[in-house]
Amino acid sequence: MFATAIRYIGRKPKPKMKPIELKTPPEQTQTITRVIFDILKEHGPLTIADTWERVKDVGLRGLTSKRHMKIVLRWMRERQKLKLICNHVGPQKQFLYTTWFTKPNTMQTKPGTHTSWPNTKQIMPGSDISRPKSS
Repeated sequence: MFATAIRYIGRKPKPKMKPIELKTPPEQTQTITRVIFDILKEHGPLTIADTWERVKDVGLRGLTSKRHMKIVLRWMRERQKLKLICNHVGPQKQFLYTTWFTKPNTMQTKPGTHTSWPNTKQIMPGSDISRPKSS
């Protein structure tokens, strides 16, 4: 216990992160954030990859790369325009961006990731389930 206390005290605290400053003009920033917010509001919780695909489909000119979009998403989270949720199913984690107004029951997971398996009966050896009854 004493060693644990020494280790805890000996650690450096996490450095304070300075606020993100976007390098784009305010008008362009407003356009980018509005488009991303509308995409997330309309299509529900999305991963970064899904959001990037939707932004490419819209054809937003101000966004230069996926990395730039991630910085904008982090900036929007910092200003509490978006929230990041973790959808933890089994060993996989899925981080989804959503607006603050999305209801939890409308949040969707990717198809194919089910938490419950269909209820199947096990057939015991020697049972006559597989044999048709003779009359």
